[in-house]
Amino acid sequence: MENKPDVLFEVSWEICNKVGGIYTVVMSKAARMVEAYGNNYFMIGPYFASKAVGQFQEEIPNEFCKASFEELKKIGILCHFGRWLIEGNPFVILIDFDSYKQKTNEIKGKLWEWYKIDSLRSAPDYDEPVVWAYAVGMLIENMAGCYNDMKMVVQFHEWLSGAGLLYLKKKNVKVATVFTTHATVLGRTLASGNIDLYNVWDKINPDHEVYNYNVESKHFIEKSSAAFADVFTTVSEITGMEASYLLKKKPDMLLPNGLDISKFPTFEEVTMKHKLQRDRIREFLLYYYFPYHTFDPKETLIYFIAGRYEFHDKGIDIFIKALGNLNGKLKQSKSKKTVIAFIWVPAGIRNTKAQLIENKILYQDIKDALEEFEEDIIKDIIYSFVSNKKITSETLFEKEFLTEMKIRIAKFVKKGKPPISTHDLYDENDTILRAIAAANLNNEEEDKVKIVYYPTYLGGADGLLNLNYYEAMQGSHLGVFPSYYEPWGYTPLEAGALGVSSITTDLSGFGRYFCQQCAQSDVQGIYILKRLNKSDDEVVEQLVEVMLKFANLSKEERVANKMQARRIASMADWKIFINNYIQAHEMALGKVYR
Repeated sequence: MENKPDVLFEVSWEICNKVGGIYTVVMSKAARMVEAYGNNYFMIGPYFASKAVGQFQEEIPNEFCKASFEELKKIGILCHFGRWLIEGNPFVILIDFDSYKQKTNEIKGKLWEWYKIDSLRSAPDYDEPVVWAYAVGMLIENMAGCYNDMKMVVQFHEWLSGAGLLYLKKKNVKVATVFTTHATVLGRTLASGNIDLYNVWDKINPDHEVYNYNVESKHFIEKSSAAFADVFTTVSEITGMEASYLLKKKPDMLLPNGLDISKFPTFEEVTMKHKLQRDRIREFLLYYYFPYHTFDPKETLIYFIAGRYEFHDKGIDIFIKALGNLNGKLKQSKSKKTVIAFIWVPAGIRNTKAQLIENKILYQDIKDALEEFEEDIIKDIIYSFVSNKKITSETLFEKEFLTEMKIRIAKFVKKGKPPISTHDLYDENDTILRAIAAANLNNEEEDKVKIVYYPTYLGGADGLLNLNYYEAMQGSHLGVFPSYYEPWGYTPLEAGALGVSSITTDLSGFGRYFCQQCAQSDVQGIYILKRLNKSDDEVVEQLVEVMLKFANLSKEERVANKMQARRIASMADWKIFINNYIQAHEMALGKVYR
């Protein structure tokens, strides 16, 4: 670094406060930031006592921070100093702004006076971050005053931190600022409202449109932050286009999101981990489906979609429609394959379905009975092999045991169909369930595509799969993420890092970034669907084609795709992408410290 800052502050509402995807960004790159800036790197977030437990280790403030903390304490702003308990152990300042909330209207008034930010109709989810960010601005102002011989850069993430940047600019504090928007407020709002964002963004007046959705306060603080920052950045080409139209500011550079690839399985571990977690999923499928009908687990592929319940934006609608069509094609060709499609999307659940709990208990009873005689069974198998005797159930089991097992199996077998969802939902008119029914996916015996809607968080101890998010991914064969609105898109990147093939689109930041690389090989690993300026039916047709092609791959071809997915993901290592952040900091320094 030729023009290295003496101090770097990184400001985000999601530091030690997991509420969305930016938490992954700031957390996963922290170790690389510490490598670059050492003890001159400070992360700044909000202080919430319940969230800080287990994440934040408080320490006595060092000399650099002490005096400024005392000054802010006089006006009711309490600063907690310590370390974030993650890789790299970065210094963290968490600001308790609770006592300063009484100044909310005064702060909003100043932002109107200074920048014409209209917050008359703002909600609490606007007010809290604005008060916190304003306090961040005052803290940095104080530190810059104490150490006016130091070159300081402040990196702000999203509109939630924007009030801090705008405060510093209004007060003419000599620090260099970088503002990163990960998705524009209006862009996300329009996409979520089923507006064809990519065909209207050049036809609307954003400053008027925001009033139709009551997001004007967030929009204007975001727009002003982008305009007044020394360096304005976004995370992807598609979000850069969005910002150019909706914020009227073209990004100075792009800061794509990465992962710490060293935390993921190596090439050698990928196949082993897949087999381990796949077998755990197969066991779940035995008691989910086999009481009603059977299929060959060894001819079964596991597809999945995972993420927030954003039915249109995440492409859940496209996935379900495509599965319906895939089911028809596999039945028509009399394929030997069965595709189990998991929908790991949390929703409002009442309870686990009683029939599943009963199925699991009865299955466990069968398994326990067999495990009790496991050693004897293995001995009898070995004896039969070395004696060159035919192995039959009679040579392995006593008549009494076989009779008991027949009784257990009789209890296990049920009439009817496997459930579509693992849980009963509060919303009886659930959008995903309605879409599954419309696609004629009914979990019938003759269906080649079977659905498991799993509307609870994958925490590793839910009483059914008992797998966490990454374990569930590892046990699968193909992740499907046909997103309409995805400023970056961590899920296909995480899948690739775990050695799992995936599908994304050219409307996701990640998809656009790697489009060229993925197209260079017959073994794609990560498949890119074209969604820009395509109808839903066209996208569904593309997705069916890719899923069908994948279903017909040989085992060796699937393994090759796994390895290619892992290779592509390794190109998004923070060790590489961190250089973009450093370049942005240097660019900002060059504009302020001439």
